[in-house]
Amino acid sequence: MHKQADGESGFSLIETLVSLGVLTVGAVGMAAVFAQGLQSAVSSPDELIATQKAAEAIESVYAARDSHTITWAQLRNVSDMGIFLNSATPMNMAGADGILNTGDSGETLESAKLARYTRKIQIDDLSRDLRAITVIITYPAGSTFRTYTLTSYISAFA
Repeated sequence: MHKQADGESGFSLIETLVSLGVLTVGAVGMAAVFAQGLQSAVSSPDELIATQKAAEAIESVYAARDSHTITWAQLRNVSDMGIFLNSATPMNMAGADGILNTGDSGETLESAKLARYTRKIQIDDLSRDLRAITVIITYPAGSTFRTYTLTSYISAFA
């Protein structure tokens, strides 16, 4: 019979537990990455809607300026003597002036998908002839809410 030396007897219990611990940490990490990817895939349609609604709001401001529906002085928030509401509002359709988030905003959009979305348009003076338009869309993402922000610049010159 051949007798094995002490160092050649196989894995010890401690070595086995350490390797199982390392494998467990790796598996939990992979599960977390998978869960994050799944959550991103589920929220993609909502992010797309928020992106499109923010772009729509910016375009309505440009269209109002270019068509001279509003004056340069009116292109401000109500708190600055303009026509755009100061707070976030539900996703209403544009009113008679064709501009979103003003005092004459139209009916609430009929889509149940957009019922919990809100939109805020913030306009800040950068200079006499240049303003920043920031559109903030808040939308549901599971049990929480996410925010999409789009900033554009507009000049007094059409």
